[in-house]
Amino acid sequence: MSDNSKVHTNGKAAPAEHQSVDVPQGDPDAPEKAASAQAGTKKPSVELRKPVWLKVFGHDLTAPLLLVFLSLLLFVPGQWTVPPLDRDEPRYTQATKQMLETDDYIDIRFQEQARHKKPVGIYWLQAAAAKLSGHGADAPLWVYRLPSIIGAMISVLAAFWMARAFLGPAGALLVGGFVALAIIVGVEARLAKTDAMLFATVIIAQGALARIWLKNTDQRMWGLSFLFWTALAAGVLIKGPVGPMVVGFTVAGLMIMSRRVKWFKAASPLIGFVWFALLVSPWFVAIWIATDGTFFTEAIGRDLLGKVGQGQEGHGAPPLTHLGAMFGIFWPLPAFFLISLPLIWRERSSPLVIFSIAWFLPTWIVFELVATKLPHYTLPILPALALPVAAALLEGAGQNSGKWVRRLAAVLLALPPVGLAAISFAGPFALGVWPSPPGVVVVAIGAVFGIAAASRLFQGAALHAFPSAVLSAVCVVIGVWGFVGPALTPIWVSPRLVAALDEIPGCGDQSTRQVVTSGFHEPSLIFLEGTGTRIISPKGAAEFLAQPQSGDAGMCRVAAVESREETAFLAAAKEIGLVPEVRKRVDGLNINGGDDVDIALYQKADTKTGAEENGNVEQQ
Repeated sequence: MSDNSKVHTNGKAAPAEHQSVDVPQGDPDAPEKAASAQAGTKKPSVELRKPVWLKVFGHDLTAPLLLVFLSLLLFVPGQWTVPPLDRDEPRYTQATKQMLETDDYIDIRFQEQARHKKPVGIYWLQAAAAKLSGHGADAPLWVYRLPSIIGAMISVLAAFWMARAFLGPAGALLVGGFVALAIIVGVEARLAKTDAMLFATVIIAQGALARIWLKNTDQRMWGLSFLFWTALAAGVLIKGPVGPMVVGFTVAGLMIMSRRVKWFKAASPLIGFVWFALLVSPWFVAIWIATDGTFFTEAIGRDLLGKVGQGQEGHGAPPLTHLGAMFGIFWPLPAFFLISLPLIWRERSSPLVIFSIAWFLPTWIVFELVATKLPHYTLPILPALALPVAAALLEGAGQNSGKWVRRLAAVLLALPPVGLAAISFAGPFALGVWPSPPGVVVVAIGAVFGIAAASRLFQGAALHAFPSAVLSAVCVVIGVWGFVGPALTPIWVSPRLVAALDEIPGCGDQSTRQVVTSGFHEPSLIFLEGTGTRIISPKGAAEFLAQPQSGDAGMCRVAAVESREETAFLAAAKEIGLVPEVRKRVDGLNINGGDDVDIALYQKADTKTGAEENGNVEQQ
């Protein structure tokens, strides 16, 4: 497979007589010649004319610039306006905040609890972002998200670079585009946690591996080896063994499928592993000493092996769940993959397809067998699907496909944007709020572009549907993340709780208030309100309010009690002679579980408010 079937990365025609998939040894243009040789074996019955946009941007200079611009359009909306998402994100950000507060950059803690689940890499990156931005521990959420958006952008550019080992710049542009457009990449770009940056390290390592494998020489390739082992080490420091697992399976798959082993000598395995160990061992030694080895028993014994054996935190699912999920989270790629499948199968002996299979298949099987399943687990194998699809599109995928295949692919392409448009309008009514007018309009425009892309896909040449799919994705992203999501106020319970605390007279200063919570235990509240926020029982909340006022007259004490714990709280208060008084109430929908919540902010009845101290009770 190659760009337009006969144009190769170096601009030379691919000789049709080259049938072998073996890569010539010692040839600096080996990757290009191998891909061209395979592409020259068969051609589509109708020659595909390259679109104008691909002629303009399908170059090594313009393609990365376009990918950067596209990444900004897709990843920036919502970074400042969307509150903490997912339970994991505030756990990461709060642990980083505590590193900055305590200057302890070895041990990882969420309040007083040791967080021995993942290595330290992402926390260091978030701490660096907070310090370099000048905010420090008081950095807003968007600062903690900077490593994720940077990691997502690096992933897009790294996907382009990886694909250049097999394809010309036009095909590599499509690969980078599919990575940027994927729904799961956009989600991870907005979550201050590990996966976007891990994704970047995996693609970089795979890009170096592809060039080492295609070269097929036992001579050391020092530059690529350095990049390969450094990316693996970075992946380990970010998320432990996941990166090496994906790359290791790829190496093993390539050895089995090509029946060659000596090519890996070019990766300098002995020296490379020593370099890898030098990079990762300092922190691992330090955390072993700091925790007396408990980090490894928790991270490996409970977190990693626990996910393999049983579904943790309610995320268990049967095999093939990931396969079904990929039809949604990898959008728009699955529609193009379906229509490209005949061409991919035809070129199954090409180096490009062999590399993609070695990358995708074993890792996907392992993830399907693991009991715990979350959508982002399969993110590292996304480019393995994008690579052969991009090559097939340039060879005219879809022109000779059956009508039912084109119809199914069109449905897969149109369904997500149309569905999101419907949800953007109807969802807010279900939550009891009005839809965001600009959000609904922009998402609806995205749905129109999605239908247009599906129509082009159904008509034949799939490549011509790609620009409409891009416009659809951009509109949907801007509408959903920029307008619709932030306007769904009922689901943003923690930010509204903090805003309600700010409105209590005398409690407007976070530095002078003490808050406990009972029944509402979301980590986002801890991150937004402060490290000193304590999660306690209803009885403990009553005892907290009953304590004598401290010497600081300006100190404010508030207990946030969820309605399910309110009866126990009031009974405990009565037992100790406390008269509590509700200052504010906040209700909404907890998206982590889907439960309705109703939270009362209690103070001791005789607590003086700021207004009372100033003699302005009636005015207040």
